Amino acid sequence: MAIEIKPIPVLRGEAAVRFVEEADRNAKEKRGSIDFTKQVEKMRAILKRSKLYQET
Repeated sequence: MAIEIKPIPVLRGEAAVRFVEEADRNAKEKRGSIDFTKQVEKMRAILKRSKLYQET
């Protein structure tokens, strides 16, 4: 039995404007706010053991 394909909802009017403004504000303010230092250190340790990593 086939599953009906439903259309994707589209924002219009004031809701669309608010959505775009909020997305732009979040992109500017929260960009790069996650610190991956610990994960990068673990990744480098794994690569050093596998002899695939060369320090620059």
